[in-house]
Amino acid sequence: MSASAHNGPPFPILENKKLGPCIVALWTHPDVGTGAFYVFVEPATGGTIPHDLKIQIGVQPLTGRLPEVLYAASRTKARGQVEYDAQADFDRQELWRVRLVVQSSQGGGEATTQVEVTPPGFGRWDLLLYLLPFLLLAFLWFLGISRARRRKRAQSRGGVQPANTAAAGDGERVG
Repeated sequence: MSASAHNGPPFPILENKKLGPCIVALWTHPDVGTGAFYVFVEPATGGTIPHDLKIQIGVQPLTGRLPEVLYAASRTKARGQVEYDAQADFDRQELWRVRLVVQSSQGGGEATTQVEVTPPGFGRWDLLLYLLPFLLLAFLWFLGISRARRRKRAQSRGGVQPANTAAAGDGERVG
């Protein structure tokens, strides 16, 4: 399984993989410099998550120009789920092999995949870049509402005669 280049929020590179006594999902945000990894852990059917669970992330360029480096993932507090996070160093944009290693007294396992490391984004400007289509849509909606209100006001001013003019005209014909 391979993940293509992207610039944005984390994305899954492994899902519902049984490793030892656990079912894991591995998400990543692989930027040049520091890449982030998020491992979501659930117990296998009928089991529990071991208390001594250790998770490591190994990364290596597919070219083999550097040896694999293992990074320990640390457990983080997450609402309603068990999550381990790790950060890995990437020195350039290219395809990297990612190895997820799970170890515990109840067993262990590993899975390998690859991911393309991307150049870092625009930092804080990324948020504006991702919000731009929504801001444009909100502007167009506001513009449409404003035009509809102006049109309605113009119709109410020009399309209805004042009441006293109509009454005077009617009174002259009658008399």
